[in-house]
Amino acid sequence: MPLIEILLAEFRNTLNNIHYFVRRDYAFPKAMHIIKVALGMRRTGKTWFLYQTIQDLLAQNVPLDSILYLNFEDDRLLPMDQQGMAALLESFYSLFPENHQRQCYLFLDELQNVQDWQLVIRRFLDTKKAEIFLTGSSAKLLSKEIATSLRGRSLAIEIWPYHFGEYLRANQIEIPSKPIGRMVLDIYGKHLNEYMKKGGFPAVQVLTENWHREALQNYVETVIFRDVIERYGVTNISLLKYLAHSLLKNFACTFSVNKFFNDIKSQGFEAAKDTIYNYLTYLEDAFLIATVPVYTESLRRRQITAKKIYAVDTGLIQANVFSQHENAGRLLENLIYHDLRRANKKIFYYVTSSGYEIDFLTQSPEGKKELIQVVWNMSDPKTREREKRALHEAEEELNIPGKIIDQESYLRGFFQGNQQSD
Repeated sequence: MPLIEILLAEFRNTLNNIHYFVRRDYAFPKAMHIIKVALGMRRTGKTWFLYQTIQDLLAQNVPLDSILYLNFEDDRLLPMDQQGMAALLESFYSLFPENHQRQCYLFLDELQNVQDWQLVIRRFLDTKKAEIFLTGSSAKLLSKEIATSLRGRSLAIEIWPYHFGEYLRANQIEIPSKPIGRMVLDIYGKHLNEYMKKGGFPAVQVLTENWHREALQNYVETVIFRDVIERYGVTNISLLKYLAHSLLKNFACTFSVNKFFNDIKSQGFEAAKDTIYNYLTYLEDAFLIATVPVYTESLRRRQITAKKIYAVDTGLIQANVFSQHENAGRLLENLIYHDLRRANKKIFYYVTSSGYEIDFLTQSPEGKKELIQVVWNMSDPKTREREKRALHEAEEELNIPGKIIDQESYLRGFFQGNQQSD
């Protein structure tokens, strides 16, 4: 039996055996003749999001024979180059000749594993009646190839681990209706703590604590080896691992390459600063971490000032960083960073003239700016006074409105947003 028939049979069998999955709060843009791209770290649910999109098509009575799904992580398809990929796609059309004349839907998963894939995609976009959906676990590789060969012909979305609402749905926890009283806030405050501990990677939700921790540790190992070492030919593996661990440990904090460089020298590592910068870029490219620059009018100062680091998931932090203390405020800040990113906001941090650090300065797609300070609990008078003083100084300097988000206000905002969308 030809490989394409085996792959199609397996794809259909998977479709038939999906009895329940958590619907993700994402949707590809509705635009014809535009390639749709979903980017994100491994195991964040990109494949299931493709299946969600396929099921939506089937619900609209799109013929199953017009849909092709290929996963380029499948060992039977590796190594793969443009000729092999083109032959595989052509064999789909040969198997169903009527597809030459009708609208087809091509779902190509983890496409960064195919050399020169963009040449094939461009030809199929030009010569076939095909809507094309791609996923990848590399931000820079895909964006570079799209920018050079498919400029203006693609739209990308980012897929992250479950946000808090998706986490509640995955664990079959209902969102309460109004009114929101103290009891509800206490109950869902406990759920929020459990979410920050477990994290939002879909597959770990059903695992016991020990297996869940091991799975998240394996996720980091896989990213380091598959998406960094193999992809970029990294040879200083011990340094790369030490850097990854240091970044996860110092989430929601500024990270100085100079300070890290001096640290590794004292421990006997040998590496140039440029190597550290490269490794930092690789880890961000693989979505393990994200960096946030300081807000300043000076481009040079923005480039040389230390950036803040955020991890892809709070559960991933707690499974991989063996710390004797937990910092709930920093975990909440990490969580809010991803909420802002999902809202497609530009994100900076800000330092006032007196040296107060403001966690976020955001700008919406419409250009609206806002300052955000994150703290876990505002009940302590000294904490409340310190955070208000810092925020007020930033508001005065920038003429930008601000707010403080603590655990309770985060939950109230979450409930309000979900009740408005019902």
